[in-house]
Amino acid sequence: MAVANVDRLKALIRDVPDWPEPGVVFRDIMPLLANADALRETIDLLGDWAAERSPDIVVGAEARGFFIGSAIAYKLGCGFVPARRPGKLPLETISAEYALEYGKNTLELHADAFGDGARVLIHDDVLATGGTAKALAELVGQLGGEVVGLQFIIELDFLKGRDKISGHDVFSLIHY
Repeated sequence: MAVANVDRLKALIRDVPDWPEPGVVFRDIMPLLANADALRETIDLLGDWAAERSPDIVVGAEARGFFIGSAIAYKLGCGFVPARRPGKLPLETISAEYALEYGKNTLELHADAFGDGARVLIHDDVLATGGTAKALAELVGQLGGEVVGLQFIIELDFLKGRDKISGHDVFSLIHY
């Protein structure tokens, strides 16, 4: 992967200071998603990495993990499972609570989202403290799936989120 291409993608990410609370700089991927060439390139780069792991299912974290996660599943010819906030899925669910850099949250999967032995790729837009990624890996394990990789558009290296998911194959396209 050419560094120049990643630098071009990174230039499309907008910083939003003091959101969602003072002191936090939100990395907004919406300008990247709105650029057709950048969107295609992002999906292709993440999809190429994911293809080497041969997943059966891509799990995407609500909400921004849905955008690229479902496109990667389409590119790879595999299924997509959304990890949702509580109360958004209509059937029996399993859930995990996790810490964010600025609070707590919970994600749920349908209890029958995939079967034992499913090869699962986890996708989210940002790896920050690692709480979301760790919670998703635990949920995949509870359902009998095998996490074959975790991928992110952005990684905030200074928050050391990778430490919480050590032992897993992790890829981030853009680093801050």
